[in-house]
Amino acid sequence: MTAVRFLTVDERGEGQRLDNFVLRECPAIPKTRLYRAMRKGEIRVNKGRVKPDRRLLLGDVVRLPPLSAPEPREPGVAPSGWQERLASRIVFEDEHLLAINKPSGIAVHGGSGLQFGLIETLRTMRPEARFLELVHRLDRETSGLIMIAKKPAALRALHELLRRQGEIDKRYLALVEGAWPRHLRLVEAPLQRFERKSGERQVKVSKEGKPSATEFRIRDSFADATLVQARPLTGRTHQIRVHALHAGHTLLGDGKYQSARSEGLAQKLQLRRLFLHAESLSFVLNDQRYELNAPLDSELDMVLTKLSK
Repeated sequence: MTAVRFLTVDERGEGQRLDNFVLRECPAIPKTRLYRAMRKGEIRVNKGRVKPDRRLLLGDVVRLPPLSAPEPREPGVAPSGWQERLASRIVFEDEHLLAINKPSGIAVHGGSGLQFGLIETLRTMRPEARFLELVHRLDRETSGLIMIAKKPAALRALHELLRRQGEIDKRYLALVEGAWPRHLRLVEAPLQRFERKSGERQVKVSKEGKPSATEFRIRDSFADATLVQARPLTGRTHQIRVHALHAGHTLLGDGKYQSARSEGLAQKLQLRRLFLHAESLSFVLNDQRYELNAPLDSELDMVLTKLSK
């Protein structure tokens, strides 16, 4: 990009987070560079500094500064079989939205060295689709339900539901190390994002963090681990993972926050991924009740079978 650009938000961008809007408009710029530009105030909305999670309104003017792009490369193409794999994991679709049981290991969008993500793959699969936008996110390591809006109006309505606590009921399954206390049903601890010297972004419990709360319920108990259902009441980055860690029970397979004990148990169980799965979503959209569910992947089912023996 060689000059400042001013983009007026239209129906396609209305209701989107600023970072998602910018990532779509600047696909050739590394994701880390774009987030740095937002943090430093190089990217502005209506001449003012805003945070990456600011929701855009119709008519907002987004300022994009000159940003250097890497050498042009061939467009990202999903590895052989990814399109077929995603097609087989569609759990629901109507005129408003598409829901996919996302596999662990695929990011929801490209960037930071990734040439493709789930949304880019879907757009390649459906070149005739006029509108396909992520409604929310899942970490790359997390599997389970992810929603994609097929119309601008659906995206705006779902974002409004997400902003109102409790309007969209999200439930996750997580396998934690040790015996989860039966009396521990709510973890409330403020969460703050920080960056390590390596540039890796993580989250910690901090008084300076944002208020955060997660409900936990025991689904099954084993000798060395507990299967819990987690219901995030707020939507913070890595919330379930860090709240479980704060409670003294690390998620198995969690490379970012694991303990020596949880790492050893994961190796014993031959678990090579994070055991966190977005199991269900329920909400009302356009006077219709949606109850979406995604079964556990076979690799996670096998881990539970090993624990049961």
